[in-house]
Amino acid sequence: MSTKTEGNPVVAILMGSASDADKLLGAREVLSKLAIPFEVTVTSAHRSPARTVDYVRDAETRGVKLFIAAAGGAAHLAGVVAAHTLKPVIGVPVDSTPLAGFDALLSTVQMPPGIPVATVAVGDMGARNAAYLAARILGLGSESVTATLAKERDRLEASVIEGDKKVKAAWAAKG
Repeated sequence: MSTKTEGNPVVAILMGSASDADKLLGAREVLSKLAIPFEVTVTSAHRSPARTVDYVRDAETRGVKLFIAAAGGAAHLAGVVAAHTLKPVIGVPVDSTPLAGFDALLSTVQMPPGIPVATVAVGDMGARNAAYLAARILGLGSESVTATLAKERDRLEASVIEGDKKVKAAWAAKG
């Protein structure tokens, strides 16, 4: 499975299994909202290791600047990607086992020195934050990405202020 957005992808989203796809929709939503071109592929650190390494090397030649790797269980995908690139890798632990993602979290966050993986929260919140973190990293070299992030931050702040007004009004109505 490989899907591309408009433009040359600068972010690659890798998932260890097609069953992880729904858990990464938040990353797709955020990157799309921020107009950051990305692609997605399914590849496994364990079941298709050569395919994973080939994909990472090819993605780099095509201009991918950052990898988001999501996996559950043993969750070695982000580590394998990090071992084969010098580009930033953000790991998203997926809650796909009876351990509710705790196993994936530990596998993703406990990388040996020199092969770092930035690790975000388990599940949807992690997928969304991986995309936001990717945008922040890309923003280091792009004023347009930084400007888009600033607008998104303003939108988030406005939603908090709106929520505050609604809660105050609702509580005032209850006397």
